Amino acid sequence: MTVPTLAGGPSHLTTIRTLDFVAAAGLALGAVFGLAGTLVASPHLRATLWAIDGAGLVVAAALLALKFLRKGQDCVAAGFLVFAIAESVILSGTAAELTAGASSFAAGTALWGAALLLISIPKEFLTVGRLLGLASALLLLVTAARSYWIDPLLPTSSPLPFFAYPFLVATFLSWVWVLLTATPSRPS
Repeated sequence: MTVPTLAGGPSHLTTIRTLDFVAAAGLALGAVFGLAGTLVASPHLRATLWAIDGAGLVVAAALLALKFLRKGQDCVAAGFLVFAIAESVILSGTAAELTAGASSFAAGTALWGAALLLISIPKEFLTVGRLLGLASALLLLVTAARSYWIDPLLPTSSPLPFFAYPFLVATFLSWVWVLLTATPSRPS
């Protein structure tokens, strides 16, 4: 995707900024609509909010996988690829009744946890974002383990995964901050 400059020719830096903005918007949509979907009572509204959340996060994660792959940050790129897959798995169950989507939610949370570990361990993001990502990963992996070993958890179950979401949202917001404040550089 090339964005024309004022001179009419393509600009690599403008393209990078545009893709960073689109990824940041997808993360923000995921943060707002995902959390809102967890808090509403109407199943139709919840499914709609989660569909917007999921679509935004898949787009954002795909763009970020490409961004970090191009930067040579393979572990972070792989993390965002796994995150896109996780979100797709979770998205596949959002139109169903909560209990019918429990298996896709369990699989998705396990993948979310793995993705957050891959993204948060390398020193690519702010320390606070990395710590939030690691906390999210731990809480989501415990959620997945409980779903597989003890009893299936729903996306609205409390205390987990309900209390994992604020950590996940804060992680997204830290990524948004980095995307919107970082100065893009030309590839060498």
